[in-house]
Amino acid sequence: MNSLVLLMLLPIIGSIAVAATPKTKEVLSKQVALATTVIVAIGTIAMAMNFQRDNVDLQFVEKYSWIPTFGINFAVGIDGLALVLILMSTILAPIVVLSGWNEAHGGRWSVKTFYILILVLETMMIGVFAATDVFLFYVIFEAMLIPVYFLIGGYGSGERSAAAVKFLIYSLVGGLLMLASIIALYVMSGAQGGHTFDINKLSQLQMSSTTQNLLFLGFFIAFAIKAPVWPFHTWLPDAAQSATPGTSVLLLGVLDKVGTFGMIRYCLTMFPEASKTFTPVILVLAVISIIYGAFLAIGAKDIKLLIAYTSISHFGFITMGIFAMTSQAQSGATLYMFNHGFSTAALFLVAGWMISRRGSSTIADFGGLQRVTPIMAWSFFIAGLSSLALPGLSSFVSEFLVLVGTYTRYPVAAVIGTLGIVLAALYILIPIQKTLHGPTTEGNENLKDLNLREKFAIAPVIAIIVVMGFYPKPVLDLIISSKSSKYKKYLLSKPLIIFKAFVLDNTMAPEAHGTSEGTESSKSLISK
Repeated sequence: MNSLVLLMLLPIIGSIAVAATPKTKEVLSKQVALATTVIVAIGTIAMAMNFQRDNVDLQFVEKYSWIPTFGINFAVGIDGLALVLILMSTILAPIVVLSGWNEAHGGRWSVKTFYILILVLETMMIGVFAATDVFLFYVIFEAMLIPVYFLIGGYGSGERSAAAVKFLIYSLVGGLLMLASIIALYVMSGAQGGHTFDINKLSQLQMSSTTQNLLFLGFFIAFAIKAPVWPFHTWLPDAAQSATPGTSVLLLGVLDKVGTFGMIRYCLTMFPEASKTFTPVILVLAVISIIYGAFLAIGAKDIKLLIAYTSISHFGFITMGIFAMTSQAQSGATLYMFNHGFSTAALFLVAGWMISRRGSSTIADFGGLQRVTPIMAWSFFIAGLSSLALPGLSSFVSEFLVLVGTYTRYPVAAVIGTLGIVLAALYILIPIQKTLHGPTTEGNENLKDLNLREKFAIAPVIAIIVVMGFYPKPVLDLIISSKSSKYKKYLLSKPLIIFKAFVLDNTMAPEAHGTSEGTESSKSLISK
């Protein structure tokens, strides 16, 4: 058993330990859950330190026969892309447990059940990024719905039951479409050498353009719902508004990344020609997501809805970067997944503390918090500036790479997408001005600032946001090391020098649409 499989088992073991604690010992259940997530985070960091960045093959590979009759295996392995997202997931898990120490109180079920669900979900978060068997991926992809459904419906607020059901229905519809495509791939593999669910073998199947397009749509729609991309996004605002802050962090910060991860790992790898065919349509959807999400965020009156709408806009950038089919755009999109996870986490965590103290999530009910709760106010301020991609904070590098990389091939989409930057200033700075500055709103005079536990929870998130703004190279190196899959030949032919701080020096194969002239012009533009 290698370290990756052990990493997946640890949260399950922790959930069993939590289940064994007496129901009356709520603090003990929390402590066991926190200790488990911390151990998993440390193990993931250790695994990352042992990751060979110059090795383009999958690492920490493990394969066990699961259902041999149908060629189904428990097969896992990671490349740089998967490692980055697993790192993000396991680092956020203990932060969620620590920050939401009391958010399970008042739920339909016990505190112990809440943390069992969190730990089970953590195992699935690791597994969904590590799976190399398509059937295993699908099982985990669907099974993730169960703990999230109960976390929203059992421990949320407001119309939590309706929000949980809506989330479940949308996800199940997408999952059924993907299942149909998986079954078709399985049948085709049997006719071309032997039934299999191995992603590497499935990516080598010969199929007509029509077949590839149909199978691509089955996967893409499922991932677009999960991401979410307009017009498949409508479940997200309801879920984010009803869920607890910790659940929202895992939902928007981690689980939604499964959608964009799937676009890279499965859509581009198994259906490269179909990906190229649908790229113009997908770019239109991405641009609409950027602008539409931004306008909704500007008009939002509820702070939870505001953060949810900003995420729709951000996922538009990520999707655009993925399907721009250039090295720098896809590197930026993957880095955006990582950075968005922490920016959104900071926003939701601080917003949750603000709501719990004020007893309201309406933006108009806050005001002058910088005078009353300066640490909480500054934390929200930094998280907000990262969300609008201020230079020096994490999201700027990601957004810059996406827009520059997209411009080299699809300048119109990139130019329209830049409007999202302008709108971001409005949907972030206006709420910041209303909540943090100006006269202190009546009822806020006696609000308490962050306590020691909350400071410990938010400190690493803020630190990552700042460090990644100035030095993203370690994570970018991991991302670039994964650019060896089948879709590589569809990327722009030559790398771009993006910043003097780091260089994307991976050599890309020739590509029909990318030109050296476009690369050189981009270099000269950046140098100016």
